[in-house]
Amino acid sequence: MAEFSARDVKALRDQTGAGMMDAKRALTENDGDFAAAARWLREKGLAAQEKRSDRQSTEGAVALAVHDDVVAIVELRCETDFVAKSSAFTELADELAATVAERGEDAAADLAERLDDMKVTLRENLELGRVVRLEAAPGNVLDTYLHVQNDRGKNAVAVELAGGDRVLAHDVAVHIAFARPAHLTRDEFSPEVVAAKRQELENLSRNEGKPEQALPKIVEGRLNGFFKERPGGALLDQPFVKDESRSVGQVLDGARVVRFAQVEVGG
Repeated sequence: MAEFSARDVKALRDQTGAGMMDAKRALTENDGDFAAAARWLREKGLAAQEKRSDRQSTEGAVALAVHDDVVAIVELRCETDFVAKSSAFTELADELAATVAERGEDAAADLAERLDDMKVTLRENLELGRVVRLEAAPGNVLDTYLHVQNDRGKNAVAVELAGGDRVLAHDVAVHIAFARPAHLTRDEFSPEVVAAKRQELENLSRNEGKPEQALPKIVEGRLNGFFKERPGGALLDQPFVKDESRSVGQVLDGARVVRFAQVEVGG
């Protein structure tokens, strides 16, 4: 059996977050092979992790990265606020976002081993949440907004505009972070959702005693209000947060929102 020193045990503990006796046993079981011992600890830790897999990962962090004309947003989930704002956790979220921005959405899988190691170290159920990558078409602009709270990103938005500039794209991103639109336009709501809302509003208006002949107009007005709602609603119909006398569609002034993405912790 290969020999190992107390320094080897400490190094293994530092890398994996394992206890002293666990680190010593791992080295013993693997004949002093440091890499094999780390893998052994990870496997043992992940076996224990399965017992925690039913715990809900409702906390976490959202990271945002920009690389040339590409924006990536990555959500990393955990169980507690304490872990979510730890430097190790937020640094991994940032690295994931940078990797996705540079190499594509599938590249997040390249850091799976790092995530597994952190599950052992932090002793929580961690998981990769939503991953979004937007690449601007030629001539279009991208801009972003990241709301940071309690030492980590919690609400990230990316917007691609055609015919506008980055200042306008940023303003729209800030609006989205606050207003949380469900869709870009009202036409993107499913016919079933619109029909159900129309029926709901008709029933409400009728129960309020509105005149039967006036119901179509009243319902249509209320349906327009539904599309303007914050949160929910259609982005282009919503009153702009910086000037509620105008809709986002009016603020665009000829520019066009090609697409947007919003990722919010727990959202």
